[in-house]
Amino acid sequence: MLLPMADTTPRQLRTTSTEAERRLWSVLRGRRLGGFKFRRQHPFDRYILDFACVEGLLAVEADGSQHCGSAGDETRTNILGRHGWRVLRFWNSDILTNTVGVSEEILRVLRERVHD
Repeated sequence: MLLPMADTTPRQLRTTSTEAERRLWSVLRGRRLGGFKFRRQHPFDRYILDFACVEGLLAVEADGSQHCGSAGDETRTNILGRHGWRVLRFWNSDILTNTVGVSEEILRVLRERVHD
């Protein structure tokens, strides 16, 4: 979701997460995905990342329809990119219907970033 931090806090976001965010967190938490450590609602600069793997400089965003074609999302992605971060965005519906495929893509990107 990459929200500006002034709007909300990470703690508030964790208590109001979507079903897709909860599903994805169940895969990412506790180093369950390839041993990589993820943080949920991780602050970076003036944004809050849905999920972040600091080791791989990877942000994973679970997006609903309000993000379709969002210029704000593009700006945030560019800002993160200038700091070396890669942003992966998945539609909520894809997370809910293809959790395994989403997980495999996240792991593939992380392995490329960490082992290159």
